[in-house]
Amino acid sequence: MAGIQSRRRLIATGIACALSAGLVACSGETTGVGKDGVVTITVNGMPPKTQPVDHKYFVEDVKAFEKAHPKIRIDAREGQMDPKTFSAKLAGGQLEDVYYVYFTDPSGLIQRGQGADISKYVKDMPYYDQIKKDYLKVFTGPDGGLYGLPNGQYSLGLVYNRALFKKAGLDPDKPPTTWDEVRAAAKKISALGDGTVGYADYSKNNQGGWHYTAWVYSMGGDIAVKEQGRWKAAFNSDAGRKALRMLHDMRWTDNTMGTRQLLQIEDVQKMMGAGKLGMYMAGPDNIPTIVKQFEREYEDYGVAGMPNDNATLGGGSGFMFNPKASPEKIKAGIEWLQWKYLNPDRTEFEDKRASGNDVPIGLPLDRLLTGGAAAKQDAAHRTYANVPQGNYKPFVERNAQLEQKVEPPNAQQIYTVLDGLMQAVLTKKDSDIDQLLADAAKKVDGILATVK
Repeated sequence: MAGIQSRRRLIATGIACALSAGLVACSGETTGVGKDGVVTITVNGMPPKTQPVDHKYFVEDVKAFEKAHPKIRIDAREGQMDPKTFSAKLAGGQLEDVYYVYFTDPSGLIQRGQGADISKYVKDMPYYDQIKKDYLKVFTGPDGGLYGLPNGQYSLGLVYNRALFKKAGLDPDKPPTTWDEVRAAAKKISALGDGTVGYADYSKNNQGGWHYTAWVYSMGGDIAVKEQGRWKAAFNSDAGRKALRMLHDMRWTDNTMGTRQLLQIEDVQKMMGAGKLGMYMAGPDNIPTIVKQFEREYEDYGVAGMPNDNATLGGGSGFMFNPKASPEKIKAGIEWLQWKYLNPDRTEFEDKRASGNDVPIGLPLDRLLTGGAAAKQDAAHRTYANVPQGNYKPFVERNAQLEQKVEPPNAQQIYTVLDGLMQAVLTKKDSDIDQLLADAAKKVDGILATVK
């Protein structure tokens, strides 16, 4: 019956439109604007009820936004962009007006015409000119158009144990800034003995490939490049070779990476939580996990920027717009995204709200803005900080100078191949690095051949 009634409504609407003198009478169907002038937009990215605090805050924010913007209504939904169902939802008219994506998604979506160009609608958006250009670039198409906005990001650096640095005669306020310095520091930390490991890294479950990608970026290289419209592997290079050689030598020549290998994130966090690890590659978001799971103190840990002066691997999320969305809906969506996610004027309120829920405040996370907007956020964080912000100063200062490079296309498939590189150099002393790179590049070329 519901289907019949829906068809009857569509037929009735069609007749009304046909009889009207123009399209104005039916504009609500295509623009999302009701007779009262209210624009209703569907958005996803709402935290599920299984995350009660985040869900509660999101609902509160929707109500506050609607109160401040009486001509906009938010129809919020859980979930995000699912590549398996996305095209079907778009074709069937079920895709949200504003939909959540990871940084790895926009390139393909833009190429396939599955996002709306919002360039002309962001000109008057508050703080738009202070969003970091690296993150806007993620949502920029080959035509120069802008197809989305960021709402969260991470960057990899070095998480390190400040107590072990002091014990090894290293200055915890001046962590390494090059891989050679990392290698030297790892030697001093390992020399402490008693099972202490200077540096550890991942090498399985695609996490090794993820980190190898960051290594290559830091050495000035790429995992994949696009030439004449086609993607190809790019890590069989000096940068790719230097990364593997450094890992190999730290493992076998210096013996600073321990004898246990084939590690993943949980293993390394456990080593750090036990006070037996000096450094590992990670983002600041790892610190709360270590502190809470292993009953440590925030004062125990620092974060440094990615070594060398080239780039770091950055990722994150944002929102794009349904290509069928009307200008009215796009404008309303931009209003929502700016108010909710890119709004330094709300940072103090958000920090105060979170401070009563055992949430660490003051970690260098989601640093999307620059200039005065970033300064305003930093001032609010200082007011409510419950973690030692000075411990993260090396990360914040250095990260601002590094290029933020995103993951390659078909990243997870590529990481499966790159895991093998990490595993080989960390478990086989006589690994042939040149052959490993050549073989892996052929496999990755095959994976990249499917990128459209």
